[in-house]
Amino acid sequence: MILVDQTIVSVATPALMKGLSADVNNVVWVTSAYLLAFAVPLLLTGRLGDRFGPKNIYLTGLVLFTGASLWCGLSHTISGLIIARVVQGLGASMMTPQTMAVITRTFPAHQRGRAMSLWGAVAGIATLVGPIVGGVLVDSLGWAWIFFINVPVGVVAFVLAVRLVPRLPTHTHRFDLVGVALSGLGMFLIVFGIQEGQTYHWGTLAGPITVWRLIIAGVVVMAAFVVWQSRNKGEPLVPLGLFKDRNFSLANVAITTVGFSITAMSFPLMLWAQVVRGFSPTRAALLLVPMAVLSGVLAPWTGRLTDRVHPRLLAGIGMTAFPVSLLWLSRVMSPSVPIWQFLLPVALLGIANAFMWSPIGTTANRNLPIHQAGAGAGVYNTTRQVGAVLGSASIAALMQAQLVSHLGKAAGGSAESFAGASGKLPAALGAGFSTAMGNSLLLPAAVLVIGLIAVVCFATPRHMSQTHVKEEEPAPASR
Repeated sequence: MILVDQTIVSVATPALMKGLSADVNNVVWVTSAYLLAFAVPLLLTGRLGDRFGPKNIYLTGLVLFTGASLWCGLSHTISGLIIARVVQGLGASMMTPQTMAVITRTFPAHQRGRAMSLWGAVAGIATLVGPIVGGVLVDSLGWAWIFFINVPVGVVAFVLAVRLVPRLPTHTHRFDLVGVALSGLGMFLIVFGIQEGQTYHWGTLAGPITVWRLIIAGVVVMAAFVVWQSRNKGEPLVPLGLFKDRNFSLANVAITTVGFSITAMSFPLMLWAQVVRGFSPTRAALLLVPMAVLSGVLAPWTGRLTDRVHPRLLAGIGMTAFPVSLLWLSRVMSPSVPIWQFLLPVALLGIANAFMWSPIGTTANRNLPIHQAGAGAGVYNTTRQVGAVLGSASIAALMQAQLVSHLGKAAGGSAESFAGASGKLPAALGAGFSTAMGNSLLLPAAVLVIGLIAVVCFATPRHMSQTHVKEEEPAPASR
């Protein structure tokens, strides 16, 4: 539900504009508000799980998320919907770190890969099926149902979590209030600035405040946060000792590039399918089915291998296949390409997904002490979300530049103008638009090279080492 709701709104943009009498900038905030409220508190919510128990924080977040989903569907104004999405994002931020922390604390290191494979399969597939589910619901039942669908799922999830998720022992923590304030402010400035940069053409927000000043201020505040964490003699919000673990640091680099690329690639692909090929939102989203199917089928298998095979090999396969598939797509995207030729690199994307999520996620927290599972999960999910925000902002700017380069004045001012247009693009413009979208895919492909270098440098996990120190055993759990 959490990851689907990051992308599900995109296909409902025209319906939201019509149903709530809103312009495109207001509708963009329906997604931006969710991402902002989701990303900013992750460092804190991961720590809350260590202190009050991941099950308690998860259930609280689930209630918030489900209730806010109902609120979203019942909203009659765009401002009411945006406020509801903020609450929904806060609920998502409470749940996300707990999912990884529970796996880390429940399974010993040599069995964690199999469990993380299911987590990885859900994460990989969910980011892909959002547009598909959204298109079907909007076309058949109306935009409100992209939110109502969460309510029955949330109720069932709550009952199952109460009965089946273990209640793990808590660890006494002092909350670093200064760290909470600095991290929250810094993350807000950076994420807000990046999200809104394209909207304001990277210029003035209000008076002397510019997007770049906002982002720079956020970087300065986050630098102050890091300095404070290093000098805090008590208990810092983010123990910097986490980053002494080589694999944890490298996994965070890798997942940032994955978050960037997964988010960035969907925009040019969906625009090309709808604008050049004239597909409906649902039909365009169905082009990603081979990716989702292969990812779901292969992920459990790669998860089992993760416990036995060096993570640099498994993650290296995924991080190599991903940019190759994007390069392949960039070459085949044309107005007349047979769909089967387009689906081949899409299928390769599914293989890439299966070999990325579980090996990278498992490697990130495999060597960490059990009592720091929440902190580690919070950092990991934060870097992934920041990567997603960077990908969204960067691809929007690049697509616009490419459209102007290949279509000139015919670009109509923005990529959104094409997305909102009805019908298929005239044939005379199709080739230029296809080239622009194909070239845009080169950006996430290039960013993934950084992630590939990171996973190739993974060290051998302790449970695979002949001289490893015995791991801290997971504490007994109660229902």
